[in-house]
Amino acid sequence: MADPPFRPQPCVPQLLEAMRAVGSGLGPRATLERICATAIALVDAERVAIGVLAEDGDGFADTVHHGVDEETARWTEPIRVRGEVFGKLYLGDKRGGGPFTEHDLTLVRVLATEAGIAIGNARLYEAARQRERWIDGSVAVTTALLSGGDIGDSLRIVAEQARRLSGAAAGIVLLPAAEGGLEIVAVDADSPSAALGVVLPAENEVVAELLDGEPVFVEDAATDPRFADGTGLASDYGPTVLLPLQSDGRVVGSLAMPRARGERAFTETERALAVQFAAQAALALMMAEAQRDRERLAVYEDRDRIARDLHDLVIQRLFATGMMLESAQRGTVAPGVRDGVGRAVDELDVTIQEIRTAIFALQDDPGEVPSELSTRAEREIHMASVALGFKPSLRVAGPVDTAVGELTGKNLVAALREGLSNAFRHAGASRIDVVVDANVTLPDGRPGVRLTVTDDGVGIPEGGRRSGLRNLRRRAESLGGDSTHGPGSGPDGGGTTVVWQAPY
Repeated sequence: MADPPFRPQPCVPQLLEAMRAVGSGLGPRATLERICATAIALVDAERVAIGVLAEDGDGFADTVHHGVDEETARWTEPIRVRGEVFGKLYLGDKRGGGPFTEHDLTLVRVLATEAGIAIGNARLYEAARQRERWIDGSVAVTTALLSGGDIGDSLRIVAEQARRLSGAAAGIVLLPAAEGGLEIVAVDADSPSAALGVVLPAENEVVAELLDGEPVFVEDAATDPRFADGTGLASDYGPTVLLPLQSDGRVVGSLAMPRARGERAFTETERALAVQFAAQAALALMMAEAQRDRERLAVYEDRDRIARDLHDLVIQRLFATGMMLESAQRGTVAPGVRDGVGRAVDELDVTIQEIRTAIFALQDDPGEVPSELSTRAEREIHMASVALGFKPSLRVAGPVDTAVGELTGKNLVAALREGLSNAFRHAGASRIDVVVDANVTLPDGRPGVRLTVTDDGVGIPEGGRRSGLRNLRRRAESLGGDSTHGPGSGPDGGGTTVVWQAPY
């Protein structure tokens, strides 16, 4: 009776060591590298390639190969775990020129099984890390929105976090526009975006879906006919996620995360995490809005009390003082005294008029936005004069009220408020001159508007806080402009001059 054919048995210690090496560590890319290195050592192959299938099964999400071009690799051995195909492993050209044996095939099959488990664990670990990053991003957005800071800065943080977490080329926040549709109010990208202030009309198919609370997933924004609106905003983008910012059935805005053309599409996991992030951001936006409403109500009450006190106490006392001075003026015979008292009475009249102007400004609705930019700048001047104890001068030049757009005008008024606040809190100024000039050509050739705030205070001390100046610069750069500072109008060049400019 003939002996059974010899069948070589796997080298158990070598196989166990290979399984241990493959299973160590959790990084997806590092796991693939270890699988390749282990396969080469296990069966003496000169060429090896491994590819992990994308979540949707369309192509490979990641590949690692040694000695072989992945375009020509012949994937032969599936990598499975729990019955699911995770990827394919290719081995070729055994060292020494001999053929692969049944022994080698057995080792590779065991390795493929272990590789599937390792890749599955790596995927689970990466998914957990990904969820943790999105949760941290949601916390950062909520903190920013509820911190009570400038809403524009907070929305920029939403855009920054959305871009960072999604691996997108840009993060874009849109809010409902007054005329309908959605207005782009915050953009985070590598370069200043011309998209700020652009309004996407409500009749646009994508905008209509977002306003109805439906997410929109786009494979290639540059070629999608729904983005052919003539603005050219989508020409550089490929896979894009657009999500409504909604909470309790109310849509408060939208969030867009476009990737560059040619980049991979968003996976189902990434889409789900982005939807959760958008829901958290929407809730934070609504909470921030409610908080601002409460703060605005407190401001209304405080402004009303201050206006009553100014009218009932300060003006009445100034009137009484003026009447006493007029009586003293009539009773004196010395010309010098009479003239001095007359000048004092005139100064009191001017002071009373300025206080009345401040009272009217206090009684106005601070949430109401006047149509003319010069009027809004004048209001800021009047409001600041109450705290400063003197009225800054204001000069307006060029088509300020007709050429400057609403977004630029809104930011200019905020920059003026910041500049006046800095002069009041830090400069100790006795004189402030403000110029709003719309006859400006920016360095890139575009027409723009320039705000100049000059004071005669102490200037910016060395090593002093410059957060206000950083805020001004960020606000200008988000519009495609810039902000600088230099010497002011004080003696020997003391004080500070802040120049803020942006396109119309």
